[in-house]
Amino acid sequence: MPVMPGAEPYSHDGGPVGALLCHGFTGSPQSLRPWAEYLASGGLSVSLPRLPGHGTTWQEMARTRWEDWYAEVDRAFEGLARRASEVFVMGLSLGACLALRLAEVHGDGVSGLVLVNPSIVADSRLFTLAPVMKYAVPSLKGIASDIKMQGARELAYDRVPVKAAASLPHLWSLTRGALGKLTQPVLVYKSPEDHVVGPASLAALQSGLPASQLTVKTCDNSYHVATLDNDAPAIFEGSVEFVRAHSRAGKG
Repeated sequence: MPVMPGAEPYSHDGGPVGALLCHGFTGSPQSLRPWAEYLASGGLSVSLPRLPGHGTTWQEMARTRWEDWYAEVDRAFEGLARRASEVFVMGLSLGACLALRLAEVHGDGVSGLVLVNPSIVADSRLFTLAPVMKYAVPSLKGIASDIKMQGARELAYDRVPVKAAASLPHLWSLTRGALGKLTQPVLVYKSPEDHVVGPASLAALQSGLPASQLTVKTCDNSYHVATLDNDAPAIFEGSVEFVRAHSRAGKG
């Protein structure tokens, strides 16, 4: 299946500290490409995979589930860990959930997490009804390009495949249930005005993690896809500062 121009994965061999980036549901690596390139310019080794079924057609995505997406970021993590002495994991929306799950599974193999508008709760009727709707409705209106900046666009589907969406509640439940396993520092960027992910996900994180482990910064001038929005420079700079503050190399 041909990949849409701009939706290709990205990889960069840099220094001994690695950053794995996970894009969101129905999106593509394009939404995180500027972030990935900024991290690479800062000397990090970077991996930004394309999740299965993404960046092609929503019909292809309908044949994939959360296990497929997790397996891809897990493979990317293992590959990056072989060429970097330590790895930080970062993600947007569903990608932030995948990042959390990676940290829960790999433990000390993940040095820290940077999450942008994380999604770990079914806070819309779409995901509540999807397990039933998937038998009758193949797709629904898309959730892409929730961006405040004029002229900015996310390369993502204009339809949401319901069968794929129906698999998300299981991933969310697994991730929330294992938050207590996390020992890594977590930095969250949250847009107060987000038309895709509501406040329940951040509340779940704040409930599941000690306040000393979790830092929350607001993106007051951005909507959901903050990595392509007005607050992107602050996210990029802040993530590099976070890596420097928490990497073993920085502490040495």
